[in-house]
Amino acid sequence: MKLILASSSPRRREILGNLGLFPEIIVPDTDEREGCDRNVLTPEELVMGLASRKARAVHKLLCDANRGTEDCILLAADTVVALNGLILEKPKDTEDAYRMLRRLSGCTHDVFTGVALMHGNHLTVDAERTAVTFRSLTKEEINTYIATGDPMGKAGAYGIQGPGALLVEGVSGDFFNVVGLPVWRVDALMRHAFGIGLMNLVMEQGEGDFLQHEKYRH
Repeated sequence: MKLILASSSPRRREILGNLGLFPEIIVPDTDEREGCDRNVLTPEELVMGLASRKARAVHKLLCDANRGTEDCILLAADTVVALNGLILEKPKDTEDAYRMLRRLSGCTHDVFTGVALMHGNHLTVDAERTAVTFRSLTKEEINTYIATGDPMGKAGAYGIQGPGALLVEGVSGDFFNVVGLPVWRVDALMRHAFGIGLMNLVMEQGEGDFLQHEKYRH
């Protein structure tokens, strides 16, 4: 069984790589705004819908290329940050990043990741929620963090796996969900839907592939 990751996220690839999984990467061509009314959908509904859309898009690409999908599992995910139900997108510019970080300062917000798995024509989807508490930040601290460039391209204008970790006071729930892929949720969903877990894929990939991958060479 082969794993295909429908994402361009280096963070998701790194999380899977740390497990010993090195999936084929196929980036879906989808418009994340089309058909998604953020004023109506809850954060859970939004991320599950977007993850499902990504999985279906890659499935269609494979079918159009006459590639079978019975011997692979497609994994797609989408992550958003929400404060009191308000979804915080990726910042448009540094001023937008500053506004987001000021809102998050001293507050607890939620990180939601929708996970979609597809095997053949069978699609299954779920979501994970993690609560993250920011310490109170000064204007200088926010501006210094923005100057690192780390907030750009990240939902909520921060990344917990980098310098943004210094903004966080506490995490309640799955840490990897905040990074972008709740692996325990993926594993549980995969086992329930397809009777196979991530560890099975690691073993099928083979110890030789794991040790020979460039990330693990010494």
